[in-house]
Amino acid sequence: MRYRVTHITTYQYHEPVAVSNNLVHLAPRQMAHQQVLEHDLEITPEAVAFHTHTDWFGNSAGTFAIERPHRQLVVTSRALIERRAPPKVEAGLTMAWERVAGAVGRVDPSLLDVVEFADESPLVPALPAFADYADEDFAPGRPILDTALAVMHRIHREFRYDSAATSVNTPVGEALARRHGVCQDFSLVLIGTLRARGLPARYVSGYLETIPPPGKPRLVGADATHAWVQVHTGDTSLGEDGWIDLDPTNDCIPGDSHLTVAYGRDFADVSPLKGMILGGGQAQVKVSVDVERQ
Repeated sequence: MRYRVTHITTYQYHEPVAVSNNLVHLAPRQMAHQQVLEHDLEITPEAVAFHTHTDWFGNSAGTFAIERPHRQLVVTSRALIERRAPPKVEAGLTMAWERVAGAVGRVDPSLLDVVEFADESPLVPALPAFADYADEDFAPGRPILDTALAVMHRIHREFRYDSAATSVNTPVGEALARRHGVCQDFSLVLIGTLRARGLPARYVSGYLETIPPPGKPRLVGADATHAWVQVHTGDTSLGEDGWIDLDPTNDCIPGDSHLTVAYGRDFADVSPLKGMILGGGQAQVKVSVDVERQ
């Protein structure tokens, strides 16, 4: 499938901003099953000192500054992406979850790159509640992917999607206790539950094509950013170097309609746009995302 994605972020400030310094993760990743054919970034007011780099996790990141007074910042990302569904992995044929955790704990040389994803991170602390949650899904000897799918199904079954219940600043422990939230919350709970057993799991930010109900028009700009999870199987010949995608919000293994932008330990590593400003007072933020199948 080929998609054209337009992602517009608008900050409206109550007072003038004198200086703005920003970090963006908006360029989609080049991957075995995803090719970025085009990408451009438009910034208003015009930015100075714009630089791109590859971050610690291999994502394409950009930094820019605006050094003249402004009351509005608009960042528009446009991309043309070709996505293919990854090969199917038989969950029952993956290695036992204890074996994966043991290899990570011993820092097996083949898994050096995944060890950091088994530890706590800024937004996913090692909470006792994670060690208790979904305990029955971690049966001895159960295949890692089969186990992770069971936990994903549990989250989808037990949690209620509620866009008004949490914000990007809601602690994951609160989302776990209240059993509701949005895709970010569901993903962080899945990550925390897997890491509590020593399993490497990472946070993925991206986009998901949404299909309108039959007979209803497609609404331009009504899509949204999305988040899901990758779990490592311990076998680098599977998936993307051993990583398999899981979407607890939609209770599925992502296919050709999930478009990856970046991944890291949690949302803090891959926030689409963040920075520091001098002035501005309170700000209103509006995000518009359009994912259009070509």
